[in-house]
Amino acid sequence: MTYQIYGEPLPVVICNVDPGETLISESGAMSWMTPNMDMKTSGGGAGKVFGRMFSGESMFQNYYTAVGGPGMIAFASSFPGSIRAIEITPDRPVVCQKKAFLASTSGVELSVHFQKKLGAGLFGGEGFIMQKLSGQGMAFIEIDGSTMEYNLAPGQQLVIDTGYLAMMDATVQMDVQTVKGVKNVLFGGESLFNTVVTGPGRVLLQTMPMSSFVGAISSMLPNKK
Repeated sequence: MTYQIYGEPLPVVICNVDPGETLISESGAMSWMTPNMDMKTSGGGAGKVFGRMFSGESMFQNYYTAVGGPGMIAFASSFPGSIRAIEITPDRPVVCQKKAFLASTSGVELSVHFQKKLGAGLFGGEGFIMQKLSGQGMAFIEIDGSTMEYNLAPGQQLVIDTGYLAMMDATVQMDVQTVKGVKNVLFGGESLFNTVVTGPGRVLLQTMPMSSFVGAISSMLPNKK
């Protein structure tokens, strides 16, 4: 498979698929394709179905296979931002925010990732349940807004406001800390909690979380009486 990503801030990834090669996507992610891309829908077993439901994804996935020759298929982002291609290897799985997964080659396994620390899940802004991408292959994930990437050394930390964490290597630890100081909490205009990530590993941040975008738009809408 070869691919190209076009059109930020409303991006699409166009994949050129070898004969017999299969790509996996979430339901509704396909935008256009050649007629020889054969689609099959599968849940992959009851455990995987319910796991995807809890992680915020659709319960079933679509499998697209090029039949009788090379094929082409495009997957568009559902929100203004960017699409990142992430190479997944057995020794480097990644953890993403809910709804980040867009599509992947067939060797990538999508599963549920539970935050080990309850506080990180309840107050970190990323949710107690996230997505884990493991196996072998190429995955495409959606980023809200633009992307900033940091590679943290062992023990190196980054403090992140709620919702700005898009993806991290599975080696990165995630926790939550409260904002210190009564004045900071009451008048700082920030969240009560921040997410703290600790290396080693790669961290991808997004500049406009969907929740912030919705909040900014709703604040400008007239109040209905």
